[in-house]
Amino acid sequence: MISLVVGLGNIGRRYRATRHNVGFDVLDRAAARLKAPTPVSTRYDERTEISCGDRQVILAWPTTYMNLSGLAVEALLQFYALSPADMLVVVDDFALPLGKLRLRRSGSDGGHNGLMSIIETIGTEDFPRLRLGIGPAPAGVDPADFVLAPFEKSESEAVSAMIGTAAEAVVFTIDHRFDEAMSTFNANPAR
Repeated sequence: MISLVVGLGNIGRRYRATRHNVGFDVLDRAAARLKAPTPVSTRYDERTEISCGDRQVILAWPTTYMNLSGLAVEALLQFYALSPADMLVVVDDFALPLGKLRLRRSGSDGGHNGLMSIIETIGTEDFPRLRLGIGPAPAGVDPADFVLAPFEKSESEAVSAMIGTAAEAVVFTIDHRFDEAMSTFNANPAR
């Protein structure tokens, strides 16, 4: 079962409501649904812990900025003595259409700097992730500019629905086997 959920994003007002920060947005919504305590700041992240039966689950928002997310993840895994398989990373993906969710047990970084940092720092691609569709990037637009831009007003309904469903997937994944979560949310992402 998942014992650590890490939402990826960038800290600071400048990055709020951007495509690259939907990992933070999903974790915020999941924390509210779980009635998690107010997060506390540590060297590399803000985190909160919730009780799920006889175990603790940690929700964490790295404060290292996206490109150094691996520092926060490595510190969290070491502090709580968890393996990468115990962790779910919630991350934007401009290769997926807007609103599409995809749970995966492992995989490459797909050109995502946050995932790249995590993989390089912990030395494995074998950790679950929830990919959130924010694309596609328009032709001729630099992907870095695209992910750091806010969503269009016309996309707000789809974005809100995706964040809600993704938060539901996070909560479900904490309480169920990962295979069950994949079959539930990959097969029927609109739930």
